Amino acid sequence: MPSAETLPTNGHSATNYAFPPGVHVPSLTWFKNDKTQEIDWDVQEKHFEFLISNGLHGVAIAGTNGEAATPSSAEKTQLVQTARKTAQWLGRPDLPITIGGVAGCTRDTIRQTIEAKEAGADAYLALVPSYFHFAMNKDAIVSFFQELADASPIPIVIYNFPGVVAGLDVDSEMLDILGKHKNIVAVKLTCGGIAKVSRISASFEKSEFVALAGQSDWLIPALSVGGVGTITGVANLYPKHAEASALQIKLSVTEWGFGAGGINGTKYVVAHKRGYPESSADCRRPYPRYVDEEKRKWVVRQVSGLDKIEASL
Repeated sequence: MPSAETLPTNGHSATNYAFPPGVHVPSLTWFKNDKTQEIDWDVQEKHFEFLISNGLHGVAIAGTNGEAATPSSAEKTQLVQTARKTAQWLGRPDLPITIGGVAGCTRDTIRQTIEAKEAGADAYLALVPSYFHFAMNKDAIVSFFQELADASPIPIVIYNFPGVVAGLDVDSEMLDILGKHKNIVAVKLTCGGIAKVSRISASFEKSEFVALAGQSDWLIPALSVGGVGTITGVANLYPKHAEASALQIKLSVTEWGFGAGGINGTKYVVAHKRGYPESSADCRRPYPRYVDEEKRKWVVRQVSGLDKIEASL
């Protein structure tokens, strides 16, 4: 897989970026199939080894694909430490590790950034708190991120995913304000906002604030207007795939399979194709199990278009 330096950099080296460019994977979190659903560390370590050994530019832990709302603070710490340990013995000790989180208030989000720093994470992926979504106007959203960034010991990546935060959207006006904060380095756009990518590129140097596509099916369009990479769940199965523009159509089909399958479908198909125990593929309850046989067959067919290409890279 090409290194981060081979991505379009407009004359800058990778060290000139506010957030490391390239393809980052929101790693799945694997649980045992028992009453307490503890993390299955054997499968988790095997998955980290697969991801990191295939050259991905960074790992995001406890993002949406990692079931952000379910791991405890202690589990997140162990996930970061396990990923870092795996990266070290694979000869990649400086692998960027981002950790996500879900919190109902600014105070708890700040606490999570402190815990993330102590665990060894390099950045924190922050959603808008949405329990009181009816009160979260533009001023409230901007103030949340500014206060969080003021207090966080590690850089903040804004996670704009209206679908999981009651429709709350961090729009271009807000991003123009927030991008000026020295400790807010990037935004992950899981909203398909290609125009936001373009506006960010026009307003900020890559060393100040950058945009990342939230899915790989629009990575090439995002790069063409100044984006610097993606954080994509597809990389859980196809870590080498995402940098070739010739694959964009196939990527869109594969991405649709992951998206329509949901997190439980994603975990099923990754376990199925990677040879992980099916008993570890369930999400933490109450997220429903992915047991419908027709849906299972569909998602396997839908995402398999990249198999031969991935093997050749």
